[in-house]
Amino acid sequence: MTKPDSPAAPWWTFSHVWLVIAGPAIVVVASFVTLYLALNSPNTVLDVEPATQAPQRAAADASLAPAMLARNHAATGVVPVKPAPPGAGVNKP
Repeated sequence: MTKPDSPAAPWWTFSHVWLVIAGPAIVVVASFVTLYLALNSPNTVLDVEPATQAPQRAAADASLAPAMLARNHAATGVVPVKPAPPGAGVNKP
């Protein structure tokens, strides 16, 4: 058995060790940055339906009614009731 001529170098002198350490260290630093941003810039509460889009939304809801009925029927198994036409059931003199 032969003795090595030079002593082994310390672990921190090898560059591949720092590559292994750098990955998780960057992730930890990034998580603290994300936590800081989340705590210091909360989301603002938005209106459920802005007034400028309300008329367009009503028209879109009317056009999607058959699809919504079919989706709900497929999800629950309950047969949907056909909606009455506008003005039906209102007593007019």
